[in-house]
Amino acid sequence: MKYQQRKKALVLLADGTIFHGKSVGIEGTVTGEICFNTGMTGYQEIFTDPSYFGQIMVTTNAHIGNYGVNDNEVESDGIKISGLIVRNFSFEHSRVDSDGNLKDWFVKHNLVAISDVDTRALVSYIRDNGAMNAIITTETDNIEDLKAQLSKVPSMEGLELASKVSTKEPYFVGDENAKYKIAALDIGIKKNIIRNFVKRGAYVKVYPYNSSFEDLQSWNPDGYFISNGPGDPEPLIDAQAVAKEIIKRDLPLFGICLGHQVIALANGISTYKMHNGHRGINHPVKNLLTGKGEITSQNHGFAINREETEANKDVEITHLHLNDQTVAGIRLKDKNCFSVQYHPEANPGPHDSEYLFDQFIENIKKTTV
Repeated sequence: MKYQQRKKALVLLADGTIFHGKSVGIEGTVTGEICFNTGMTGYQEIFTDPSYFGQIMVTTNAHIGNYGVNDNEVESDGIKISGLIVRNFSFEHSRVDSDGNLKDWFVKHNLVAISDVDTRALVSYIRDNGAMNAIITTETDNIEDLKAQLSKVPSMEGLELASKVSTKEPYFVGDENAKYKIAALDIGIKKNIIRNFVKRGAYVKVYPYNSSFEDLQSWNPDGYFISNGPGDPEPLIDAQAVAKEIIKRDLPLFGICLGHQVIALANGISTYKMHNGHRGINHPVKNLLTGKGEITSQNHGFAINREETEANKDVEITHLHLNDQTVAGIRLKDKNCFSVQYHPEANPGPHDSEYLFDQFIENIKKTTV
């Protein structure tokens, strides 16, 4: 891209801290909870992940946009982040199977993005001071007005966002003559999760976030899945009720991320908002059942209470996050139910944890023989 004068932009954090940058080209002002992702690849998948709804993303990789975009590398029907902060934005891209450049894609989706920010300093600040609401803008003249606007943004704690990203109507994916039927409760589901079910011989019906157990059961599925998604799990009363009914009937149940938290809440285990969360494709997890380590993809700002999990006689911790010893996976001792606090469907990777999909299919097989 030929040199052109780019408009000044800034990041304003809820505590009044300011970081300066330049507009990528889409002018405007957006708000959300600021967070950072440590992945070196997969930016398009990150931007379209429904779990990021309501959040402003900071990428720790210094170069974003260098390989453009591909229409097949999306996890939903469009961009889900509120805004983007990067160090170096690549207006030019180079990849054989690219469908275009990132700038044009942002224009299409009306995403405000700013670059030339000292992202190392910004991420360090978030790590020390915790995730907080922020505003990014190209309208930099009146800081006091921006502060007033930012003060009205609700906290992520207590915020129900599944309804903002869930499907409005049920839909099917896969071969209707497939061996197994899986009912998936969509509280922010990623496309690659569904792909992993389908390639293992499952026909999937995806249901809206507020569907009842009776809605899912009426299809007579062989297994049930509760998806990932954005926001606080505590307000998801309907999803918790669905989990309780599935567990009570001892039907095969699998949960990922927000779904994992919903399953924990259904078993009387509380959740809490983390200091800055886990987001990236390089998080180390230990499988306590096998003793093996896994490199995992993670994206969550809430976690389940470890002490309460250990005290629950019906629940066993199966995985631990090795950086901070938070609970990364559980299973119910006497029920056909397990869940993890990370993404085994990771796309573009790592793929260490894909065995969890096989485990779910095996659990289904045991009940359909």
